[in-house]
Amino acid sequence: MDAEVVIASSPTDAGISCWDLHTGAEHIRFKSCSSTAHGLASVAGRFLASSQLRDPKSSSSGSILYWSWNKPQVEVRSFPAEPITPLVSNSQGTYIAGGGVSGDVYFWEVATGKLLKKWHAHLRAVTCLVFNDDQSLLISGAEDGSIRVWSLFLIFDDARREDARHLFEYNFQEHSSRRVTDIKTGYGGCNAIIVSASEDRTCKVWSLSSGKLLRTIVFPSVIDAISLDPGEHVFYAGGRDGKIYIAGLSAPATSNGDYGKHIIGTLSEQSKPITCLASSADGFLLVSGSEDGMIRVLDTRTRNITRIFRHTKGPVNNVVVIKQTQYMNPRTSANSLASPSPRRHGLPLPPPLEKFGSSPDENAYVKAFINAGTTPSHILNSPSYVSVRTMEDQIKELQQQGSSAAAEVNVERLKSEQLRSVQMIQQWKNMYGNLHQFCVSEILDVSHTEIANEQNL
Repeated sequence: MDAEVVIASSPTDAGISCWDLHTGAEHIRFKSCSSTAHGLASVAGRFLASSQLRDPKSSSSGSILYWSWNKPQVEVRSFPAEPITPLVSNSQGTYIAGGGVSGDVYFWEVATGKLLKKWHAHLRAVTCLVFNDDQSLLISGAEDGSIRVWSLFLIFDDARREDARHLFEYNFQEHSSRRVTDIKTGYGGCNAIIVSASEDRTCKVWSLSSGKLLRTIVFPSVIDAISLDPGEHVFYAGGRDGKIYIAGLSAPATSNGDYGKHIIGTLSEQSKPITCLASSADGFLLVSGSEDGMIRVLDTRTRNITRIFRHTKGPVNNVVVIKQTQYMNPRTSANSLASPSPRRHGLPLPPPLEKFGSSPDENAYVKAFINAGTTPSHILNSPSYVSVRTMEDQIKELQQQGSSAAAEVNVERLKSEQLRSVQMIQQWKNMYGNLHQFCVSEILDVSHTEIANEQNL
């Protein structure tokens, strides 16, 4: 079993707590964090990032902070053009996306801090951001109840953007103009499902392949947090009434007399509202945060609480479960902070994120490479876009320095390129298989038609 780590934060200045999910051992506690909801992200396990909003009434008080795994203090501070609420990183840690209170979405390159793209996504503040599992789509939710699906192929293809009627792939408006509180995506790339929650007391299940609403589930309480079971048979919904509901995704529309259609039962009942949920990789453990400052670990098979962590006296608004990486020191705990160890070291953190984008001339230099550009975007599985200037800068650095750090950067880049190549090969295999099946079906249909015509004659 791979070691997994629970990370939690709150809107009060209570820092960031970190525990081993399976042993309960506390790791380093990070200082000076007042996170926004959905504003805590692990950047490929290399470091932590969190959006901050000190004064909600101020339009210029937002910031984004970075922490490395070997120091409790903030190491990098960024000050975007406006307060950022949700913050998300892609799985490889190359990009960070943030949602602004104006409704704009910002897209930064981690290695350089460059603001690559910014676009107006919603009429009101962005509340949720999530990548789909193959990183080709970015899904956003907002205070106006809308959910929009953005193809990164289109966002980074300037020529196609000029011809497009709108930037989004889908615009879901069925949440009755009530604030979207959480969004989760399943597996399957562009054929996956989306589950969304809103202050209208419903969770809705959407199809990414068809853009259609598949199911609406009405709950007894407002749902602020959801977590998908890895098998996608059920999902868990944390309510403001303190209950964690179990809702069926593939089950028939049975009705539970206590809760309603599609709601199988509850996993836990508490006195305080559930604010955030996260699952272990195997789905056997569900981690919940609530307004009482407690983080509870529940076994989804027995429905029992197996462990309780205390983060703060105030509310918890973010819990994240990640695999323990090489950048974390498992020996680093809350009890060992007073005695620094020479083993505690890590890679230097990237520079702060840009406040504004580059000039028009510099923007023209940022290229977007789209694999198989003539193929419809809903078929493609993996985006491949890079900054040409960044690549050239990295090459110069490797040539000039020749250091171990530069070599590690080169290794990581080669691994990323190899992964993209494997994904591309698999993608073309799938496309070839689909085309072959289509041709065979057409030939068989024609043959059957000819035989039927001959028999009629």
